[in-house]
Amino acid sequence: MVAGHGLLEGHLADGDVVAVIAGALAHLAVDGQRVLVIIPDGTRTMPMPLVYETLAHHLQPRVSALDYLVALGTHAPMSDAELTRLIGRSVVGGCAGPSRILNHRWDHPDALVELGVIPAREISDLTAGLLAEDVPVALNRLVTDYEHILICGPVFPHEVAGFSGGAKYLFPGIAAAPIIHFTHWLGALMTNYAIIGTPDTPVRRVIDRAAALLDVPVSLVAMVVTGEGTAGVYCGNLQDAWQKAANLSAHRHIVWMDNPVDQVLSVMPAMYSDLWTAGKGMYKVEPVVADGGEVIIYAPHVTEVSHVHGTTIEEIGYHCCPYFLSQWDRFRRYPGGILAHSTHVKGLGTFDPERGREEPRITVTLATSIAPDRCARINLGYRDPDRIDPAEWPAAGGVGSLMVPRAGELLYRVGSPPDAMKGNGTETNSA
Repeated sequence: MVAGHGLLEGHLADGDVVAVIAGALAHLAVDGQRVLVIIPDGTRTMPMPLVYETLAHHLQPRVSALDYLVALGTHAPMSDAELTRLIGRSVVGGCAGPSRILNHRWDHPDALVELGVIPAREISDLTAGLLAEDVPVALNRLVTDYEHILICGPVFPHEVAGFSGGAKYLFPGIAAAPIIHFTHWLGALMTNYAIIGTPDTPVRRVIDRAAALLDVPVSLVAMVVTGEGTAGVYCGNLQDAWQKAANLSAHRHIVWMDNPVDQVLSVMPAMYSDLWTAGKGMYKVEPVVADGGEVIIYAPHVTEVSHVHGTTIEEIGYHCCPYFLSQWDRFRRYPGGILAHSTHVKGLGTFDPERGREEPRITVTLATSIAPDRCARINLGYRDPDRIDPAEWPAAGGVGSLMVPRAGELLYRVGSPPDAMKGNGTETNSA
């Protein structure tokens, strides 16, 4: 059962968002229970303070504990100051009043609990034979300390899973390294170009299968958010609420263009603090760039390749997937999630092992505070960000150029939306 409301155009008032969530919480059978809320970090657009206040008002008086776990995946832990900005309440020593606000630690073995293994034969079926290996499934052990899990997070087109949100807040959100790296490498083999903006993907099937190993009840508050406000909110069953949000995300987060462009300037907001996250400026526009074109990731505030994985990325560089597959004995020891990130930023391409020559489909250029020599070492182009004025685009880029302000969440595609995505501007879903 799902309660919710979504708009194909415009945005919901805050009061409407609160009413939907509060109404759903009233039917949640959690009185006297310990509830763990899984929330996004600061790299996702979401009215988290509004949601936090709604939960504090409508849920906290009914439960014995209401704590929060930030679904970091392998992102860096958030400081108290960052958590304060995230939830809109003062966080001191990892606490906000009676609630704990906790960081997921994928890299701390004692913070994890094994749920089981997805056997190789199932993996082969789920991935249509693309991969066949046993996949251990482990999550943050906090899930075993609570009687109900409530996931609260937005849904966007996503380079690995097709669309983010839902069970993805478990895997990779609060998961252990093996399944994080497995799902990301699976997505890389399929390529961002093919998978992004597709609801039913092998990666999503693996994520859903892994989530079935968790025997704690899970509910979902799924939101569809733009830079201007909340377009939709759906509450209820994990799979059904996510599906409704993904359907609305396909309407609100995909921009259809008549023709490909030769050059894109992706202007990255400050919430992407390194290239690991700012790479979304490539993922979300790659499908609209013509062969031989260029994506410029404009982020003068970015000084690091990755706060967590920078050393490994600078060792392997950015390459298309065939580059790694053709030299698999050399690269198999590297974590699949890092190899996947490399291929997602570089994009489609070919590699001739006899000549050692890589031919990317398009050029990816950094206009960041990462120095030219470092850009060259990691196999990406460089432009001086001081010589770029986004206000002058697209004219400054010439014919066939596109400037994407606040890039990273809207997906750009060539063509027209399927008939099923055409509506009259209003969509309501409630049950």
